[in-house]
Amino acid sequence: MHNIKNIIFDYGNVIFSIDFKRSQEAFRQLGIANPEEFFGHRQQDQIFDKFDRGEVSASEFRSYVKQKIGNANVTDQQITDAWNSLLIGIAPGNHDLLLKLKEKYRTFLLSNINDIHYNYIMNYLKTDFGFNDNEHLFDKTYYSHLIGKRKPEIAIFKQVLEENDLKAEETLFIDDSPQHLDAAKTLGIQTFLMTAPDTIQQFAGREHLLD
Repeated sequence: MHNIKNIIFDYGNVIFSIDFKRSQEAFRQLGIANPEEFFGHRQQDQIFDKFDRGEVSASEFRSYVKQKIGNANVTDQQITDAWNSLLIGIAPGNHDLLLKLKEKYRTFLLSNINDIHYNYIMNYLKTDFGFNDNEHLFDKTYYSHLIGKRKPEIAIFKQVLEENDLKAEETLFIDDSPQHLDAAKTLGIQTFLMTAPDTIQQFAGREHLLD
């Protein structure tokens, strides 16, 4: 890490723990054939990209999944629960770390997310931490479904850099998806791949981000 002044954080499996296999298994139980191909870390049905960009509504997403399942008896709530089952939670200390890093760097959240997950997480933050949202933890947040772009599209990285007058070479992007990091690198952004069992707290200590 060289001359870092700005940090852009991914959310899933960087700050908020998720497990793709939980939703894959839940979709399997609802009747989705080949759930690993339907929804996965590296590949997924086009409906998920559209949902991330806000191009389809939650009701349209659920209707599409019902069609894929081919079972009229599957309810909206069952689909919502299956989709939300990948969401695990935030490890103790992560929010404290983010606040400390915000004092030293300009920090940003850049998340591929959708309406169903967003609402679940906002409720989780309120219930478990007393937060109304994530805004106080970062200089600015970017949620894909609200801005109509998603990683690894170059445009979403350009938007963060340009709107905040950030120099790419002074900016660190932390994500758990190699394809997202590859896109950021084309703009000259420094990157780090977060891979379990590594954690953001361990990384910050190892790289002396708060020294």
